[in-house]
Amino acid sequence: MFAITYRKVLLAIAGVVMIGSALIIAIFGLKLGIDFKGGALTEVSYQEPPTQERLEMVVNEAVTDLGGFSVRASEVDAGGAAYLIRTRDLTDEERRSLHGAIVAEGSGTIERFTSIGPVIGQELRDKAGWAIFSVVSIIVIYVAFAFAGIGVPVSSWTYGLVTIFVLVHDVLVPAALMSILGYAAGIEVDVLFVMALLAVLGYSVNDTIVVFDRVRENLKQNRTEHRKKHTEPGGLEREEVTYTLTRPYDELVGEAVQGTLARSINTSVTTLIVLAALYLFGGSVTQTFALILFAGVLAGTYSSVCIASPLVVTYAAYKAQQASPIKTKK
Repeated sequence: MFAITYRKVLLAIAGVVMIGSALIIAIFGLKLGIDFKGGALTEVSYQEPPTQERLEMVVNEAVTDLGGFSVRASEVDAGGAAYLIRTRDLTDEERRSLHGAIVAEGSGTIERFTSIGPVIGQELRDKAGWAIFSVVSIIVIYVAFAFAGIGVPVSSWTYGLVTIFVLVHDVLVPAALMSILGYAAGIEVDVLFVMALLAVLGYSVNDTIVVFDRVRENLKQNRTEHRKKHTEPGGLEREEVTYTLTRPYDELVGEAVQGTLARSINTSVTTLIVLAALYLFGGSVTQTFALILFAGVLAGTYSSVCIASPLVVTYAAYKAQQASPIKTKK
């Protein structure tokens, strides 16, 4: 199986992708939307729209001490042009003043208005972090429990930790894409982005566990059981069960990957087709969501086949090398 034969190359590619994604996020950061930092969002549409520079001037003059704000072009379903105006949280009087000014500029129509206070924004940010942490913790516990009793040649916790490493890769890729979109196009992180990340986590861990489950089946079918009784202090007898594999571990893992490869590719392709259709034909609200999911599914497919299994094989080989007796020259 190529994933095992060329595991060093595939793991090197994964390392470059993870480091590159982390650097992109560190350099450009994530542009947080009003969902997480609080503020007001107004969408206004025009049949004969003013220029963006003109609208920025109107917004700045409409509210005293407005501070930092942004005006970005948008789209509306009814045709015409629209602008998204992001400001700090507004009082009722400031909101009326702002809406009156921008509506009067070219006979505009307020399509929507959203206001989130800074306290609610902080609460949403904390809950999003706890949601991701809870999902990751449950995944580790589940994988370790599911692989309990499979301790040859690596422990059950190893599969759980490898799964988390894979998930880090799968989250970094869409997060880096979002960082680039925020820097280049001003797209902000909102609740839909967190939902997309959670969906990526669920998709990726499902694909990885399917492969690992086939590894578990192969290990059970190709091992010899050894039972040995020990007498504990006080006369208590304890039976110790150990296993020896009848075939090389890397060969068993390679067969598991080969056996699930068609399923992984078919699932990924059908999912990507749906996401591409959602991005191309869906509304502007779901376009970023579909794009982030698209990147996450691609990363998850690669990691399940080309990172998870090669990583456990590499670790098993490292353990075997460490456990082998050291030969000394006479």
